[in-house]
Order: sequence, then C-alpha cells, then structure tokens
Amino acid sequence: MLVELNRPHALNALDTVLRDDLEDLWARTATDPTVRAVVLTGAGRGFCAGADVGDLAGERAPRGPDVDAELAFLPGPALDVPVIVAVNGVCAGGGLHFVADADIAIASDTATFLDPHVSVGQVTALEPVSLALRVPLPRLLRLALLGRAERLDAAAALAANLVTEVVTPGDLLDRALELAEVVAGNSPAAVAASRRALRELDRRLLGPSMVAGWAAVRDHWTHPDSSEGPRAFAQRREPRWALPDTMEEQ
Repeated sequence: MLVELNRPHALNALDTVLRDDLEDLWARTATDPTVRAVVLTGAGRGFCAGADVGDLAGERAPRGPDVDAELAFLPGPALDVPVIVAVNGVCAGGGLHFVADADIAIASDTATFLDPHVSVGQVTALEPVSLALRVPLPRLLRLALLGRAERLDAAAALAANLVTEVVTPGDLLDRALELAEVVAGNSPAAVAASRRALRELDRRLLGPSMVAGWAAVRDHWTHPDSSEGPRAFAQRREPRWALPDTMEEQ
C-alpha cells in the first residue's frame, strides 16, 4: 500500500487534521489482510516539515493519556506489516518520527534532515531518543542542540544510519515499491513474527526514555520560550528568549 502525506503547500507539516487522518488510516489498514507492506512518502518537494508551527503557537494539550497516544499518527505500532519510508525532500523535527518508526528508511539524494525544535523554543526529547538505536549519540546531540543550524544531506544521513539507502529522486518511489514487493514475497507469518521481535527489543530498550522524554516535552509547554519561538518564526524575527534569572523553576 502506498501512502502519501499530502499537504505540499506546508511541506506536509503535521497539523491536527493530518494526524487524525493518519491514525484512522492505520486503524483501517490493520484490519486489511491484503496489505503486506506500507510505503510512506511525501507529496511535493518536502517529506515532512514536522509539527505545524501554527499549532505550536496556540494552547497546547496532549492528544491522549501517554506518549503512545501522542504518536498514534505513526503506522509502526498499529500494523503487523513492515513500513518502508521514502524520504523525498526535507525531513524536519516531527518528520523524523516517521524515519525512526520505519522498518526500512531510504532517501532521495536531494533529501535533507534536521531537528529545529530548540530553534523555535521547543524541547526535543522524543525524536532523538527514538533514533538512539540507529544514530550515534554525538550526531544526535548535534541535531538536537544546534537546531536548524545542523542540516544533514542524504549522504550524511546514510553515513549516520538515519537511512539505509540513497537513490536519485526519479528512482525513489520505484525503489521503495521494489523493496515492498520483496517483503510481500516472503512468508507473511515469518515477517510479522520477526518484526515483532525486533520492535519489542526497541520498545524495551527505549520505552522508559520515551516516557521520560514526553514528560520533559509537556513540562516545557508552560515556559515562555515555548510560545515565543513559534511567534517569532511566524513574524520572521529573532526570538526573545527568557533570561535565566527570569525563568521559573522547571
């Protein structure tokens, strides 16, 4: 099954509607026995620019009781079939969740990767953690702490194991579908059981840190920088961060 994020005017940024649509799609797909693999890519020149900045600027509320509910727009936990992500352009912030969730991630040689959270006053404590079994910690620290100043091209993403293959833009979708066909040619039961074993390893190793990271993200929502960053971005000005001596106890 081919799924395309389709908000090209916003570089496929995740707003409430898109998140809800994806969550509903994965629930329906999970009951369809004819689906043997999912290929996920983006429409237009971007893959996913992360959370919609307009949503960040308003009052924040969790989407559910825990981090799993917050990330229910991701296909991996809902499905028993492999997910192949084809990164066709910029992959920023929350877009990295799709890469971390993928069973196989490939990219166009024009793709770029960055985590701009701290540049817009947000805590990044989920995306880096979810990638920690793939990407070396020094690279994750650069992405997390340098924000939008640290941008990886496709070659650097491949070297860091963020993706496993890089192809030309014209070959990206064909290659992703080719990989899906290979998966579909294998034993469905064996693929599902193998995938569950590896995902359980991931969950056991990273699950507690994801819970802690989600708490850190939520705790920061009341900090003035959390709203100042998106406002400054929307107004195309430099943010005015809270000085250390004016910060409330966190």
